[in-house]
Amino acid sequence: MRQALRLAAQAGEAQEVPVGAVIVRAAADAPPQIIARAFNQVEQLKDATAHAEMIAITQAEEGVGDRRLNDCTLYVTKEPCPMCAGAIVLARVGRVVFGCRDEKAGAAGTAMNLLNVPTLNHRPEVRAGVLEAEAAELLTSFFKQRRAEDKQLHKEP
Repeated sequence: MRQALRLAAQAGEAQEVPVGAVIVRAAADAPPQIIARAFNQVEQLKDATAHAEMIAITQAEEGVGDRRLNDCTLYVTKEPCPMCAGAIVLARVGRVVFGCRDEKAGAAGTAMNLLNVPTLNHRPEVRAGVLEAEAAELLTSFFKQRRAEDKQLHKEP
């Protein structure tokens, strides 16, 4: 999760919403290893789907040569949104560990729970609140700075 936090900080420096993701594979025949690292790139790529989780899942699938990531853990600094939760289920990520909750759009148990729908064919293990304060602070600071910049930009002469 610390690596995901470092990636989130990089995202913030690039004027992206500071969310970072790391995928660790724990294959039966090898020690756990990081197979994907990503941060939000929505603004940079001008792509609404370029969330950290989506990019990391794509990297991991390419790295293992399979679309199924059952033996992987996704560490992400913020609770996945509905789009990312859908991708997590479709990629069959075995475990999701996230930092702070997303009260408005969190799809791993806060606003909704797409990672535990009984009718879907996959339900990953979920752990919430890991390094939550650090993850939340990155987001809070980022949006506080953005609001201040917007206020300054729209200040009347």
